[in-house]
Amino acid sequence: MNVKATRHELIEVAQGRRTADLYIKGGTVINVYSGEFLRQNVAVYKDCIAYVGESEASIGEKTKVIDAKGKYVAPGYIEPHAHPWVVYNPVSLTKKALSLGTTTVVNDNLFFYLHMGADGFAKMAEDLRELPGNNLWLVRLVSQADYPTEREEFNQESVRRLLAMDEVVGSAEVTRWPLLYNGDPFLLETIDYLKGLGKISDGHTAGCSYEKLNSIVAAGISACHEAITAKESLDRLRLGMWTTLRNSSLRPDLPEIITMITEGKVATNRILMTTDGPHPAFIEEEGLVDGLLRKAVGLGLPPMQALQMVTINAATFLRMDEKIGGIAPARRADLLLLPDLTDFRPELVISAGEVVAAKGELLVQIPELDWERYLSVRPFDLAKADLAQADLHRCPHGAADEPVPVISFRSTVITTQKQMNLPVEKGYVDLSAQSGLVYANLIDRAGKWVTHGIMEHFATNLEGLASTYNTTTQLLTIGRDPEAMALAAARVHELGGGIVIAEGGRVILEIPLPLTGMMTDSPSFEQAVEYQNQLLAAVQQRGYPFHDILYTLLFLTCDFLPGLRLVPLGLYDVRANEVVRPAVKTLLQRG
Repeated sequence: MNVKATRHELIEVAQGRRTADLYIKGGTVINVYSGEFLRQNVAVYKDCIAYVGESEASIGEKTKVIDAKGKYVAPGYIEPHAHPWVVYNPVSLTKKALSLGTTTVVNDNLFFYLHMGADGFAKMAEDLRELPGNNLWLVRLVSQADYPTEREEFNQESVRRLLAMDEVVGSAEVTRWPLLYNGDPFLLETIDYLKGLGKISDGHTAGCSYEKLNSIVAAGISACHEAITAKESLDRLRLGMWTTLRNSSLRPDLPEIITMITEGKVATNRILMTTDGPHPAFIEEEGLVDGLLRKAVGLGLPPMQALQMVTINAATFLRMDEKIGGIAPARRADLLLLPDLTDFRPELVISAGEVVAAKGELLVQIPELDWERYLSVRPFDLAKADLAQADLHRCPHGAADEPVPVISFRSTVITTQKQMNLPVEKGYVDLSAQSGLVYANLIDRAGKWVTHGIMEHFATNLEGLASTYNTTTQLLTIGRDPEAMALAAARVHELGGGIVIAEGGRVILEIPLPLTGMMTDSPSFEQAVEYQNQLLAAVQQRGYPFHDILYTLLFLTCDFLPGLRLVPLGLYDVRANEVVRPAVKTLLQRG
């Protein structure tokens, strides 16, 4: 992360021999280093803080003076674990984050890498430097669902090249943590490489016992955000992991896990907080890091501790505490003016020395990116006509007396396997007289294979849905009516990616997601919110019983959460580590 101000210039401003560009006067500085609230002034030159204290010697005729009397001056908030692809994109998320006081966002690169490759992602990350705010990146070492060419695509040369980039602060979570537990050579060698670069290795250890956590820490994992109880959080903290308390749309667990601090009284210097890529409407309603602060303080955490967890703690974790995370000379001038220590919505947001937002409204123009120039993978490599065939969306089965493995939803993302005897008609499972069940298929976008399945407790009255929004970004189709599923699939093909619902022979909802099949290409965050609300309402009207449809779709095709999953290798039982029904090879036409 390069800055414009030189050390000589900052020394001159601190000594009053050069005038400041920006001077914040009379506020109460929140010193996250010492834990004090101090009546001090802050002088800014170019993009850095030059002076903190009582002197006004650096004020000149051209200095912009901000009266902060009665206000708190806080460091910009840091989101250490973001997923900038939950229908919104890095540009629209940056706009929203800045307006709420989150000046640094540490992003996961998964779907950008899958669809852009190393070259395209590197170009995009470089172009994002032009945005206000501070976009940093974590690089995936593997995907979230095994597939035949995964290790070729996540190869040593490409991954290491990205890890060496200035914008990259480390490796992203390895969701398939058993790979680490079993000592996967590529992962361990790559973690050693990035440690040599002085970078971090984020983690994901959902369901990992204390005994097994020892091996994950030994593998080099720096942090985990997956604890859902105070005990699990404490296990991670005691083993030396940076422990990230999560409150997200999928897992709003902060009221439980924060008791580790409010009741357990543990030290908080290695504790962070994250929203972990919530759906757009959650951010609109609850906020980002500002919302974490409101929630944490409302649950009894002292404001200073809460602020330290989202500023200096996060910066120290990222090994960037001499650059961001506090108010001190030579730090990047990411500053907030807060009216109080309960609401945490800033009245003024300063990013790299520039006033970028006031009272929740962005004041600067955000450059738009030409996303097409980064993409290297075609949206579809098979003909639309093939997707329009109803039989593709049925579930083939040999005989009626053979049980069918069924994906049964227990919660938003957790499933179990059931065995059911279902009628078979002309070689396919017949659901016409079976209430509560739907077909579900994962179709290779190059037309090479299809994974077929049956689901229950999803959206029992859904005729047809097609979506590239899932962790594989292949085409997922779900519904009771193969004709409606085929119609929805064909329309997603026309859109070049997205989510479509069909019913009664027509499309009733379409959400274009042309950017990797996961994101809009719009700079409007409000557009993402509208799409998510429309989708949730539509599926709930058709029997979807849960609260977060985007994460249901996302994780239905992963291979790390408990239950039965649709993955590129076939119908996969995660706990048993077994492909129950292999994917079917197809001979579909190239589009």
